[in-house]
Amino acid sequence: MAVRVVEGERFARVDWYGEELAGSVFVRCEFVDADLTEVTTRGARFEDCEFRGGQLNASTHEGSSFTGCRFTRTSFFAATLRGCKLMGSTFVESKLRPMTVEGGVWSYVVMRGADLSELDFSGVKLVEADLSESRLRKTVLRDCDLTRAVLRNVRLDETDFVGADLTGVDLAGLAWNGSRLDTTQALLVAEAAGAVITG
Repeated sequence: MAVRVVEGERFARVDWYGEELAGSVFVRCEFVDADLTEVTTRGARFEDCEFRGGQLNASTHEGSSFTGCRFTRTSFFAATLRGCKLMGSTFVESKLRPMTVEGGVWSYVVMRGADLSELDFSGVKLVEADLSESRLRKTVLRDCDLTRAVLRNVRLDETDFVGADLTGVDLAGLAWNGSRLDTTQALLVAEAAGAVITG
């Protein structure tokens, strides 16, 4: 598929299996029940697009951006995102695991209630991301920028936060359940629980 700029189009039940979308730009487009299995994007841009009920299974995205997009009941099974930007995107009832994420900017994303178990987000920028009520069992958040992220009612279990920036995060009331923290984070957690740190 040739590089192109598309604005305001609706793609219903299209079959783009294995297509190459290098550099393509989609603005305010709708993808309804679209089969994007094994699609490859390099430097592609999706702006304010809506994905409903589609498949992005085993797709690969390198340096692409999905900004302000909404994914509803969309499957990312075995997808790979390298250095991608997903700022301001929302995920609703979408399948996000297993998925490979290598770096990138996911600030302001909304993943409320998502199952993010065993995913590795190491080094990803998640500023003000809404992860409330999500499941983070064995999720790796090492060295992430979680500044002002929302962790309300998240389910933690052996979650790895080592090196993550938790500035401005409300840590009160979280059950850590074997999660890994560095010394600075442990002090923040203790203070959130009402402890007075001395010395």
